[in-house]
Amino acid sequence: MSNQESAGTLSQKIAAGLKAWRFGTVLGVFLLVVFALGWRLVDLQVVDNDFLRKQGDVRTIRVETIDAHRGVITDRYGEPLAVSTPVQTLWANPSESDPDEPRLANLARVLDISEARLRERLATYSGREFIYLRRKIQPGLAAKAMDLDIPGIYTRQEYRRYYPAAEVTAHVVGFTNIDEQGQEGLELAYNDWLSGESGRKRVLKDNRGRIIKDLTLIRDASPGHNLELSIDLRLQYLAYRELQSMVSAQSARGGTLVMLDVNTGEVLAMVNQGSYNPNDRSQLEPENVRNKAITDLFEPGSTMKPLTMAAALESGRYPTNTMIDTSPGHRRFGRFTIRDHRNYGVISLTDIIVKSSNVGISKIANDLGGDTIRNLYARLGLGQPTGVGFPGEAVGVLPAPPKWRPVEEATLSYGYGMSVNALQLAQAYMVLANGGVKYPLSLMKLNEKPVGQRVLSERVANDVRVMLGEAVARGTGRRAQPGLYKAGGKTGTVHLVGANGYEDSQYKGIFAGMAPIDNPRIVTVVTVDAPQSGEYYGGEIAAPVFSRVMGDALRLLNVKPELEVGNAGLQAGKTGERG
Repeated sequence: MSNQESAGTLSQKIAAGLKAWRFGTVLGVFLLVVFALGWRLVDLQVVDNDFLRKQGDVRTIRVETIDAHRGVITDRYGEPLAVSTPVQTLWANPSESDPDEPRLANLARVLDISEARLRERLATYSGREFIYLRRKIQPGLAAKAMDLDIPGIYTRQEYRRYYPAAEVTAHVVGFTNIDEQGQEGLELAYNDWLSGESGRKRVLKDNRGRIIKDLTLIRDASPGHNLELSIDLRLQYLAYRELQSMVSAQSARGGTLVMLDVNTGEVLAMVNQGSYNPNDRSQLEPENVRNKAITDLFEPGSTMKPLTMAAALESGRYPTNTMIDTSPGHRRFGRFTIRDHRNYGVISLTDIIVKSSNVGISKIANDLGGDTIRNLYARLGLGQPTGVGFPGEAVGVLPAPPKWRPVEEATLSYGYGMSVNALQLAQAYMVLANGGVKYPLSLMKLNEKPVGQRVLSERVANDVRVMLGEAVARGTGRRAQPGLYKAGGKTGTVHLVGANGYEDSQYKGIFAGMAPIDNPRIVTVVTVDAPQSGEYYGGEIAAPVFSRVMGDALRLLNVKPELEVGNAGLQAGKTGERG
């Protein structure tokens, strides 16, 4: 064999050896990889399967918040005034969403939002994992949105506050914000009591974020407590209707009505005009949010005369048969002059109330002194908190100068130079109605009669009540007669205060009274602000509201009528002075 042939054979052997070596190496590496993968599978699935379980849990198990159900607010008979209903909130994970997704146009139409704004938000917050799209919508609407099957779009259950009586109870109940935190009224005052405590749970979710299984309850949600108010929804509707009718008919700026249970101090009705619908606050006007019965102050005017008369009777210096000379129908105090509607001459204490004589009551006040009158006012609850715990309550002003000037004593006796809210005025009349006992006022239903404080003798309270009955039967309050029941009360008419002092052409008409007069069950205060139709006296605009509300309210409360139909007509037809 030649050298050339030998070299060729050697080269072939070397090439064959290299090929075999490469094959063996590749095969060995392949087998090694297969073995390693196989061992890892065995390790994960058999030896140490906790790793896979933990990784799976990280991707599918989440901790969800369980929203607490906010407590229900009801009237005294269990009628719901504020309830929380389950709704759905639509949210997005921008990191999983595509702002150019074509189906977003359909989603925007379903949710009634701007498509351009939706795409912009998803693009702007692409680094986030959570943004709201539409909160607290009906479950049916949320289902339509989820049926579009858009990646990164999810829902969660929340609660939405709903107010069945709407504007009728708005000023008492108030409202919550979108997170169900109280913002006004009793929703704010009792927010912690109503709110409850949220819970937490572990859940299993699919790749679209939908809960497919509840795993573990970490902490159960504690629902909020319920509130049972003293309000009687029947009387509340009645009061709202009649007050709204008068304010509308008189083109008035507003009005207020407060109704109290004489024997417990419970607030049975409390309404204001104007009002608002807490279920739809898109057109809400800020001035209509206040509960003016508690937050707004006014000079009570002639409604203070019966209280001044109580101070006179209590002093022992003025028996009920005392006569007062009111001639010539006016009194001068320096540059100030107080006047009666006309010269009444010599009249009785009862006729001072019946005719609403400023001259007569001011003479008594100057004799008694300012401190005597002021102290009685304070005992009846004027110038101090009512204790109902309502947010924004205004206490009012009860003057106490070091030395009383005669004109200050005179004006105090008929309700000028001081201020009260409607609830305070109702409380003072409640004391006259129940024989001289002052009960703490309550917006919550009471399960037993509260302990009262005697602040006026029963004899004095009853004597003043007789005078109030005469004021309705034949005096300034004749239009307050509630049909088949005898009522008692007092009118008041005061100038409203503007930026530059008293406004000559703007008045507040007031009526405060009780019925039935022989055994009062209810006290009601009505005010009407700035009527524009020509009538403005309390006896013309506030007394008729009292009449209609009290007549229907007493029937609803099953109070036996005192008058027959014919006598009721005669009572309502008697004339009297303006008030």
